[in-house]
Amino acid sequence: MQQNSSEEIVIRNAIPEDATGITEVLYKTWLATYPNKELGITEQDIEKSFEKSFTPESINSLAKKIGSDLPNEKRLVATYGSKVVGVATMVRNEDNNQLRTIYVLPEFQGKGIGKMLWQEAKKFCDPNKDTIVEVATYSQNTIEFYKKLGFVDTGKRLSDMSWGIKENGVSIPEMEMVLSN
Repeated sequence: MQQNSSEEIVIRNAIPEDATGITEVLYKTWLATYPNKELGITEQDIEKSFEKSFTPESINSLAKKIGSDLPNEKRLVATYGSKVVGVATMVRNEDNNQLRTIYVLPEFQGKGIGKMLWQEAKKFCDPNKDTIVEVATYSQNTIEFYKKLGFVDTGKRLSDMSWGIKENGVSIPEMEMVLSN
């Protein structure tokens, strides 16, 4: 995939040195995706949630985690030159495959990078098991992205504070989507 120069998007396994870039992708995509006036989630809430993410301790902690991913986990990055522009995390569970994340920097969305990350991540899936993903119920673009990949809404709704905005006590409502094997 060509961008504005001769550099191409490359999908590869994440390495510890990608920790800052991964954190930046998560931060910028959360800012672009999760603020929701009706739920009372503001950009300031997202910023507050991430304020400690860029400390040397947090970056080092993520780097160590990347360096010691378990055999049932696969963490991928999409790079453009030396810049991390996307991230995906896949986990093979006992009962299913779980697509934990596909995030692409807002300025790189709509260029096929999310689909490229998915194509690589699904190679890691157990082909005999369904693959699930949890999506914010109000993120229509994300829901449509997963529908295009073949995922369907299971009807299951989740409200897990681990994905919430702890400062204001609001949980991001999520829905489960599944891609059957």
